[in-house]
Amino acid sequence: MLIRSTGRSLQMARNRSLKSLDLTKSVNNSVNVSTGDTASLIYLWNPWTIITCVGSCTSPIENLMVVIMLHGACSRLAPLAAFGYVMATHLSLYPAILILPVALLLGYGPDTPPTKVFLQKGLSASKIDMLDNGKGTNQKGFGQFSWKPILHFILWVFIWSCYVLLLNSIILNKVGGLQEMFEKTYGFILTVKDLSPNIGVLWYFFAEVFDFFRSFFLIVFNMNIIFMVLPLAIRLKHRPFFLAFVYTAIVAMLKSYPSGTGNANFYFATGLAYTCLQTVLVVETVSSMIKHDRKLRLLTKA
Repeated sequence: MLIRSTGRSLQMARNRSLKSLDLTKSVNNSVNVSTGDTASLIYLWNPWTIITCVGSCTSPIENLMVVIMLHGACSRLAPLAAFGYVMATHLSLYPAILILPVALLLGYGPDTPPTKVFLQKGLSASKIDMLDNGKGTNQKGFGQFSWKPILHFILWVFIWSCYVLLLNSIILNKVGGLQEMFEKTYGFILTVKDLSPNIGVLWYFFAEVFDFFRSFFLIVFNMNIIFMVLPLAIRLKHRPFFLAFVYTAIVAMLKSYPSGTGNANFYFATGLAYTCLQTVLVVETVSSMIKHDRKLRLLTKA
């Protein structure tokens, strides 16, 4: 339901953008399938999703928190977005990089065409009236950034973080406390100590690398994700939800423990194919989005 609701919000934002640019007939086609319905069906009936649920994996819970976070950010509900963000980063370290898409969603709102498109059309952001759900309420213009929901979000992140850490300190008081928890969770993820075969690619690399170079390559692989954050955010800042998808796909490729263990030979071959497929998916989707924005610019000039 959260995926469907988020899809509807994105679709309404898209329709409002095209309507303000007088491009509804030029861009829209005969496809009337809801994006939210399609995304929810793909996720629910994905064999990988079913397998992780049957295997009692925590990935579905992490995915749920990420969806809650993005739904809250897309709806500009700062407490809900902050709750999802805190819980997702508590379960796994990698969703922490989603702070940028969440901030852009809260500040700018859902995905819209680049600001240059509206300037080429001769539209002033202060004069654009965006209709929401058929009601005549005026929303913020395209390209206008609002800091109020960002500050709200930061406050609620602090509140939820304190609440989660307090509960953990009480529960883990007799088994090492918070320090032990951080070492066994975030430390375990960053140091890649368990080299059991899984669907990822890091276990095989660190099984073969010399111990002398282990620390160097740990820094390289962990920083590799961070190096991609800022350039993608600069290029896709007008598409924050799509930016969150790209970040999530990159994390799925490069995270140290994406799944459980199994046969080494099977996972080595499958892991390489899986990573290559995801790489092609990310490159093609980003390229398609850039081409789409370029098409909108050309249509506004016509």
